[in-house]
Amino acid sequence: MQLTKLTLSNLPQEIAKSLLKIGAVALRPNEPFTWTSGLKSPIYCDNRLTMGYPEIRDMIAEGFATIIRERYQDAAIIAGTSTAGIPHAAWVSQKLNLPMAYIRDKAKGHGKQNQIEGRIAEGQKVIVIEDLISTGGSSLKAAQAVREAGGEVLAVLAIFTYQFNSAAKSFEDDGFQLETLSNYSALIQEAAQQGLVAEADVATLQAWRQNPQSFGK
Repeated sequence: MQLTKLTLSNLPQEIAKSLLKIGAVALRPNEPFTWTSGLKSPIYCDNRLTMGYPEIRDMIAEGFATIIRERYQDAAIIAGTSTAGIPHAAWVSQKLNLPMAYIRDKAKGHGKQNQIEGRIAEGQKVIVIEDLISTGGSSLKAAQAVREAGGEVLAVLAIFTYQFNSAAKSFEDDGFQLETLSNYSALIQEAAQQGLVAEADVATLQAWRQNPQSFGK
């Protein structure tokens, strides 16, 4: 598969196209999925599938690397969130020849009781890599762990976001920069262009992002 050269401007569409191609995202506006939380959703996202596609996982790593080269040149370490962010952080750190660490969702209950595995020095500038942003809660928890360890979080970078307004506000309130390779709006646009969703369903899909709690009721 010939991959398009990535730029900051074409990242959202190119990543969305790749996620759709391998079935990492599925759209069902008329038969919504039910998340663990009970929330009804017209989309299901499983970015872990990207690990099985070398060209696409490399595209994702290059997308992250492109953002870091362009906007966060003073990044000193790449930190992946446990568990889904870890492989992507490894591939990005390799591309940029930077050290890597990873962040557990909570400290271990034995040994050194580390929450962060690897070394983050006081004042070190850190990029946190995540696979998916929904509410943003787990990503913010990871970023806060880096901050508490003395690191400076330049940004949280993720493959995809559902673009919930509440998540954006949470990042802003906690003082963390969030950037993603692709997003829900780009995905809907690409799916519509490919004929994967009917034009009549596009408005329904867009409405979900604005008020997910009322979807399907």
